[in-house]
Amino acid sequence: MDLGKLLRNYREEEETFEEQHLASRDPLEQFRFWFQEALGCPGIQEPNAMCLATCTRDGKPSARMVLLKGFGPEGFRFFTNHESRKGRELAENPFASLVFYWEPLCRQVRIEGSVRRLPEQESLEYFHSRPRSRQISVLVSRQSSVIPDREYLRKRRAELEERYREQEVPKPEYWGGYILQPDLLEFWQGQTSRLHDRIVFRRLREGSAPPGDMTHAGEGEWVYERFSP
Repeated sequence: MDLGKLLRNYREEEETFEEQHLASRDPLEQFRFWFQEALGCPGIQEPNAMCLATCTRDGKPSARMVLLKGFGPEGFRFFTNHESRKGRELAENPFASLVFYWEPLCRQVRIEGSVRRLPEQESLEYFHSRPRSRQISVLVSRQSSVIPDREYLRKRRAELEERYREQEVPKPEYWGGYILQPDLLEFWQGQTSRLHDRIVFRRLREGSAPPGDMTHAGEGEWVYERFSP
């Protein structure tokens, strides 16, 4: 299949994303601003859908779509099965990357950072805030394990619905939350010319140099630069 001519014009008139358009010099605030716009865009059904990329200890990557469940100065939160492939990979290599792509807005945000588990109490509170049917689903599915057929899932759900008909659904030990603490956020806006806008924020670490016009920035502070598309 030849896809060479499968091209899309992003916008009728070029709407550039330049440094003066930044909502803040804090990338979390810039993310919040773009996320709010995605939230209000009728063409985006799940603005919190993100690609989560993880990696084994020896560098073999894997990626999948998950849902963002919260964000703030401390990082980006999501929940999953600790025994799933992504859970196992995060246990042995606690670094990951997130990608949001809001196609109607021609925008992408890429985030990199370290990942840790959320406190058990926070996972417990979120678990019991979910609809009961989704709590049951967590017990039904031992994510990433082999099952004989879909009928297995139906029978297992029926068994658990009957077992917990009149009692609280217990959160299993193998399920909980994670938080990605970002060191890098890249804001990308597509242009029909393919001269896309890329503004990259990175957190200064010991030994890393700030951009020339931000020599006053210290360790732990955010600096930003424009990257060539």
